[in-house]
Amino acid sequence: MKPEADNEDKGKDKDTDKINDAKDKDTDMGADKGMNKDADKGVDKNMNKEIDKDASASKSKAGAQKGIYFLPSLFTTAGLFFGFYAIIQATHGNFEMAAIGLLVAMIMDGLDGRVARWTNTASDFGKEYDSLVDLVAFGLAPALVMYFWSLQAIGKTGWLTAFVYAAATALRLARFNTLTIKDSHYFHGIPCPAAAAFVVFWVWNFHESGIDGQSMPWISAIVTLILAVLMVCNLRFRSFKDFDLINRIPFAILIAFVVIFVLVFFDPPRALFLMAFAYAASGPVGWILRWHRGTIDAPAFLPDSEDDEDDKPD
Repeated sequence: MKPEADNEDKGKDKDTDKINDAKDKDTDMGADKGMNKDADKGVDKNMNKEIDKDASASKSKAGAQKGIYFLPSLFTTAGLFFGFYAIIQATHGNFEMAAIGLLVAMIMDGLDGRVARWTNTASDFGKEYDSLVDLVAFGLAPALVMYFWSLQAIGKTGWLTAFVYAAATALRLARFNTLTIKDSHYFHGIPCPAAAAFVVFWVWNFHESGIDGQSMPWISAIVTLILAVLMVCNLRFRSFKDFDLINRIPFAILIAFVVIFVLVFFDPPRALFLMAFAYAASGPVGWILRWHRGTIDAPAFLPDSEDDEDDKPD
């Protein structure tokens, strides 16, 4: 009887041990689950903290980008001011002051981009602001100066001609801002400040010579339309962006600058008009010379990405 009792006790002990082992396993699994939950919560908290940090950093960057750079915007605003000043002077018949105002606006336009590059303050805001100012100073202002000086003598045809010039300026600026130019050494189409220079110095030159614009409205209309076409064409005009103001230059260039300064101060209207005329003529003359040599101009602009996808074979 004793051996049987011992066997029964051993069997009970084994069953008890199994039950205890199962409980221990359940306890360990519960502990593991609790630890995993705590770990997951910690990871989630850390991830949320990182996300919050990134969000706050992006907000701070966005807040910083809301500001504008003062120095280049100051020159751009000055260009807008003198362009508007030229319009006001033209309405009162002060065409000499209108021409001087646009001359100052051209100088401001040449400085704002260079100042932005020199001070490393170029921005998308500055580019868009500069384009809007160019439309006013070198599109509307010269068109209205020409209109009040001469084109109003032919009525509706006169103001429509002035509008065509202003529209061509807007189209040229939009094309320049959206298309990628292959060769930075040349403008494709006369830049609007140079076209405006031709218009206002044309007016100033003849006004100082005592010639009334009302006596030559059709000639003025033809000149205005030619300049509008030159702005939207693909003729090449030297950009002078490769001209280095910091390093050494040939001595002959310095002499040329001295001669230009003397001529401008000696007779500003005629000297400035001749300079504007020479630059405007450089595009057609250069195209004729290249055509005579048999040189074909390459496409002015790089194709858009959508055009590239359309050109791909199916």
